[in-house]
Amino acid sequence: MQFDPPLIEARLRLRYKRFLADMEIGSEHITVHCPNPGSMMGLAEPGSRCWLGPKTGTKLPYGWELVETRSGAIVGIHTTRANAIVAEGMAAGRFPGLPSAKIQREVKVGKESRLDFRLEDEAGNPCWVEVKSVTLSRRAGMAEFPDAKTSRGARHLAELAALKRRGERAVLLFLVQRADCREMTIAADIDPFYASALTQVRAQGVEIMAFSCEISLAGIDVGPQIAFIHS
Repeated sequence: MQFDPPLIEARLRLRYKRFLADMEIGSEHITVHCPNPGSMMGLAEPGSRCWLGPKTGTKLPYGWELVETRSGAIVGIHTTRANAIVAEGMAAGRFPGLPSAKIQREVKVGKESRLDFRLEDEAGNPCWVEVKSVTLSRRAGMAEFPDAKTSRGARHLAELAALKRRGERAVLLFLVQRADCREMTIAADIDPFYASALTQVRAQGVEIMAFSCEISLAGIDVGPQIAFIHS
C-alpha cells in the first residue's frame, strides 16, 4: 500500500478523545484525525515524530498514519489500513498458506456481523479470515494484542469458532504494523477474557497467523510471517 500523495512530517502535541490529535507542522498547530480506537500504548507520547496524510471529506485536513517510537521503529497506527494491506498481500501471493482462487471482502456472517475475508480454493472450499491490526510492543521484538479491552474482538473469535464447527476453515490473522517484532503474543493482562477466548477457539481448530510489515514513508507492505506464542 503506497502513500499517495507523500506523507507530511509533524510532531505530536496531544492525542485525545480517541480520534483526535493535536500536531505541530513547523510553527503551525493543527488538529488531525487519529484513525485508531485503541489505547495506542507507547505510541502517543507528546513530542513523537509523526507522519500525516491529506484527508478529504471532513473538516480535519490530515489523518495520522505513522509514528516513530523511542527505539526508532516506525509504526503504522491507522488500524483500518490493515485490511487493504492484507488484500494487496493476498493478490501478490504473500500468504502462501491461504487459498486465493476467490477473494471476497467484508462478508456477512449471521444477521448483524461481518468477517473481513471469505476465500475459496480451486475446489470451492471456503476459508474465513478475520484481520486484526497490531501496534503494541512492550518488550523488544515482541508484539502484543490487544492494547485495550475488545468485546468486538471476542465476538469475532466466537464467529470464527462457529464457522469451524460447521466444517469450514477459519483463520485469525494478526497484522503487526511494525517491522521490529519477531514474535507475537496476547496481552492477557490487558484483556484476560480475550486471552481465554482465544485459547478456547484455538483448541477448537481456529488457526492463528501473525505477519509483520515492511514500513517506509512511501508505504506499507506485508512482511514475513512471525511466530505466534500463546499457551
